[in-house]
Amino acid sequence: MSHKAGYVNIIGNPNVGKSTFMNAIVGERLSIVTSKAQTTRHRILGIVNGEDFQILFSDTPGIIKPAYQLQESMMGFVKSAFEDADILLYMVEVKEQGLKDEKYFDKLKNSTIPVVILINKIDTSNQEEVEAKIAYWKEQLPNAEIHAISALENFNIQPVFNRIIELLPESPAYYPKDQLTDKPERFFVNETIREKILQHYKKEIPYSVEIDTEEFFEDESIIKIRSIIMVERESQKGIIIGHKGDALKRVGTEARKDLEIFFDKKIFLELYVKVNKDWRNSQKQLKRFGYLD
Repeated sequence: MSHKAGYVNIIGNPNVGKSTFMNAIVGERLSIVTSKAQTTRHRILGIVNGEDFQILFSDTPGIIKPAYQLQESMMGFVKSAFEDADILLYMVEVKEQGLKDEKYFDKLKNSTIPVVILINKIDTSNQEEVEAKIAYWKEQLPNAEIHAISALENFNIQPVFNRIIELLPESPAYYPKDQLTDKPERFFVNETIREKILQHYKKEIPYSVEIDTEEFFEDESIIKIRSIIMVERESQKGIIIGHKGDALKRVGTEARKDLEIFFDKKIFLELYVKVNKDWRNSQKQLKRFGYLD
């Protein structure tokens, strides 16, 4: 029996549902999901295995025009997704017209590998609008396949999955068949904490934050975690902590509950807040946090 394997990389504008789609298709909550743009900062691999296939789904940051070094690094992950893809999934919302950076759209037009357009969030639309959007994208990218889906409602996900398997090249598996992702445990701790900050803080605060998990000790009954929330300014530190520490306590409680589900084990989580000035424009800090090689 022949075996198929390949990289299926998901690209699109911010907040179109790329992470929701990957979590739905992988069957695990690997990418954090919030209503804010730029929730995904890294390129996150989710591995789906079958007896005769291995799909390496890759969630990427939403495409933007970078304003500082961190965003430049995020767009570097998108660039790499174009370079190693065996299949490109271009996700759009029903109501949007195109990518925010035209050079990436040109890459899609000239792609020599299969491109699949996923028109997402059709649960917020109607049949007439969806059909009009399918016609629009057929004209824009005539070589691409088009599927209308709702990642949130898990609608039409299985046919997309089946088609991806058909399009995969023949190849041996890239990773062991019991592996779910290429990211370490600490990465998911960091992302879970950052998700809670995105959900509960406004304006610039969530985008000025990075998480560093300094300790991760696991035994049979419990995982003990110590994580640092990095902010850029002293004033942001006070906002993160909140009155009498209430805001930080809420973040810690919600993150702990999600991590207990993710790891299926009791979690003891300690959170601290530190100022790390202008880390988003520091090559040294960005390298430390995994945004640069």
